[in-house]
Amino acid sequence: MDSGQPFEDAELKEILEAELAQRREEGADVSSLEGELSAVVAMAPSEERWHAAVELRQKLQELPADGILTAAEPTEWSDLRASSRISAPEACPVEVDPDRLLGAWLGRAAGCLLGKPVEGWSHEHIGELLEHIGEPDLVDYFPPLPEDTPERLRYPEILEPGPCLRGAIEGMPRDDDLDYPILGLDLMERRGLGFTTDDVGRSWLELLPYHLTYTAERAAYRNLSQGRSGPDSATFWNPFREWIGAQIRGDVYGWVSPGRPARAAELAYRDARLSHVRNGVYGEMFVAAASAAALVEDDLDGVLTTGLDCVPTQSRFAKLVQRCRTWHRHGLGWGEAAQRLREEVGHYNWVHTLPNAGLVVLALLYGAGDYGRTITLAVRGGWDTDCNGATAGALVGAMLGAKRLPERWVGPLGDTLHSAVAGYDPSSFRALAERTRELALQA
Repeated sequence: MDSGQPFEDAELKEILEAELAQRREEGADVSSLEGELSAVVAMAPSEERWHAAVELRQKLQELPADGILTAAEPTEWSDLRASSRISAPEACPVEVDPDRLLGAWLGRAAGCLLGKPVEGWSHEHIGELLEHIGEPDLVDYFPPLPEDTPERLRYPEILEPGPCLRGAIEGMPRDDDLDYPILGLDLMERRGLGFTTDDVGRSWLELLPYHLTYTAERAAYRNLSQGRSGPDSATFWNPFREWIGAQIRGDVYGWVSPGRPARAAELAYRDARLSHVRNGVYGEMFVAAASAAALVEDDLDGVLTTGLDCVPTQSRFAKLVQRCRTWHRHGLGWGEAAQRLREEVGHYNWVHTLPNAGLVVLALLYGAGDYGRTITLAVRGGWDTDCNGATAGALVGAMLGAKRLPERWVGPLGDTLHSAVAGYDPSSFRALAERTRELALQA
């Protein structure tokens, strides 16, 4: 095997298929290369197969994209600023209620924990499970399953009985949706708020285990370890560059920027460029800006508008968020709105930024500030359930504050968060919230 192959042979099929899908989503006509892809993945592992894969990827890269879409979805900062309503970074910090910061951390953790047992499941699959256990409304963490549960409805083996299920939760178990806020916090404490994308990469290599990274983050990590830096690390053999990974990293940049969404979006941009482009970057910027607003605002519509102002107005991301808001404003019920979302963006991979961002927005709108309803809707909708529960939960948690979060959801967490980040297992939610507040006060 050619030593130039940067990943395991078992990953080649997924990476090539994802790259073809990514180029199609960018408006390229990939039809002429579909047969070649099938031929390459059917080959036995060999140096010849690897060279054929490299040639195929090059052909995919050279296909012309949709010029109008490309112009509407820039990734370079100057073009991105010009195509959005993002303002210049605000000059003055805003004091933040420590209880709201703690609510953001706890809200993120509880929402993530709720979604962990059914990550990657469709809404139909989750509905079938809930019917089987006799709890169709999902009003608590998922329970251990009865012995007569059919195999198709069982949680992944690692979770049963597991620390993610009702009655067995003792603190927040490790999850990448909480690892990345910790990494971001540590990065800003060590490097300051003037950190660079290269600083983000160094932080990953120093503190984050490679085997606990996924999709775009794994591709970027691999590129970093081979000497590439951002933004090249976001694109070299990385077909997952518009998937959800960056979106789950944005909260902490909003938490250190209460009332300063433009600054939050800029911090998130520097982080996202390590592993993502276009809508992958917008997801993180949207969440960061909305998180900055959620710490000081009480109006959910205003929070969403603030987030939307920080992404390109003609991007697929912005247009999808606007459609979700329109469906809600026109009186569609939750079920009908969720179905419309599936019809419009269900063709994307279940880990892609767009369908999951749309589902988070719908959960926030139809949850109407009720924490439990928001995270259960986010999870009940399927796709990347732990990420969606976490993002929606963090935003509502920031708006409500820790004292107003229901005991049913945050009680089992106690004050303990487990993490794969070196030196942070276990961590105290209260201590993390206080450290976040200290950063927020630094101008």
